[in-house]
Amino acid sequence: MGHSHDVPARRNFLKLSARLAALGITSLGVKPAAGFFASEVQAQRGVSDYKALVCVYMFGGNDSNNLIVPAGNYAAYSAARGGTGGVALAANTLLPIPGPGGAAYGLHPSLAEMVPIYNAGYLAFVLNMGALIRPLTKAQYRAGGQAPPNLFSHSDQTTQAQTGSPTLHTGWGGRLLDLFGATDSLSAVSVSSPAIFLDGTDVRSNVIPPGANLGLNGMSFWPPAAADARRQAVNAMVLMDGGNPIREAANRMFADGLQLADTLQASGGLPPTTWPFPTTSIGNQLREVARLIRVRSQMGPGRQVFFCSIGGFDTHSSQMGTHANLLRDLSQALSAFAYATLDLGLAGNITTFTQSEFSRTTQTNGTGTDHAWGGHHMVIGGAVQGGLYGSTPDYILGGDMDTSNRGAWIPTIGSVQFGATLGRWFGATPTELVWAFPDLVNFPAADLGFMRA
Repeated sequence: MGHSHDVPARRNFLKLSARLAALGITSLGVKPAAGFFASEVQAQRGVSDYKALVCVYMFGGNDSNNLIVPAGNYAAYSAARGGTGGVALAANTLLPIPGPGGAAYGLHPSLAEMVPIYNAGYLAFVLNMGALIRPLTKAQYRAGGQAPPNLFSHSDQTTQAQTGSPTLHTGWGGRLLDLFGATDSLSAVSVSSPAIFLDGTDVRSNVIPPGANLGLNGMSFWPPAAADARRQAVNAMVLMDGGNPIREAANRMFADGLQLADTLQASGGLPPTTWPFPTTSIGNQLREVARLIRVRSQMGPGRQVFFCSIGGFDTHSSQMGTHANLLRDLSQALSAFAYATLDLGLAGNITTFTQSEFSRTTQTNGTGTDHAWGGHHMVIGGAVQGGLYGSTPDYILGGDMDTSNRGAWIPTIGSVQFGATLGRWFGATPTELVWAFPDLVNFPAADLGFMRA
């Protein structure tokens, strides 16, 4: 059931964008014309509300062993991590949160902003999740043929995290949008880099960098009639049918970019929110998402999916300080965005979640860690049923959960279950979820329960 992803065409588009920039064109996007946008939105499949999914991707493989720690099993955790002289967090630095049945857990000390959101019931941790085709035991893993291909590879596992399958070539965010016919220009937006996560069969994504000025240089001068004539000439030029399919594709993208620029500039006076954001890269990205959500949500019912990213998680050395700084930036930005959704009156309509290609080995390599498998992730929003879902590993190196003897944990929750739970909240039916996540049929539960209605 896979679909082709036109990577060569996208590369050509990026080259074209660079050439156009040299001609004074500051940026390009995809779709709509002013006045046409609203009719595109109304074409979405019978939705009566607005919802958005916001992916925050941690490039490099986040060491989620230190994201959340079970206080009741701290001794085993610390021993497996080499103690506080290795990569274990000191027990007295953990930020305490309650788990199921009153069990005690602790968050990384850099996640201070997450504690009140968790305690309010709007933050869920999904534990030991990762790429799986079907549930897997260690014996099955060793026998081969049951695990996803190319485990522990950055590029392959990033692709699988974003496509939701080793056999599909579209993103699971884009496929969810396909279900609703959500092909308008603000349906699938990356405020970071191009991401296959956003591209479906019909849906193609835009990249809108924070603070970007989408428009043409040389179009604002006096008299206005002359400026309008120049713009009309550009419009006519890109709509010319020259019989060359490559040129026609490039012209179509150019025209779509002009239309998107018109839409954004018409609403450019809308501030993102009154809530302050940190001025970090991830803070600026989420601030831009808040602005685009405000623009789109005011146009009526519909669906949006966003992609943000934060890099630097490939911590083979000097992990403790690097990781602490990264998680601090992540926590502050996620918190600001969560409160911004309240400020916009849309907290129950927006769900933010983290992804990464894999976690990292529990055992240190000295001052860092290496590539592993199952890890923990966060889901935040007004529709989230907060708490802990799944379980942390047993921290027995070489045990039944470890692929080796270093603490590369076999996931107990498949990333397709994670995506399907979000997809159900998004409005997909059970049949549609199986289309969006074909491997879902191999798992006993399609819904992990961390989303409310």
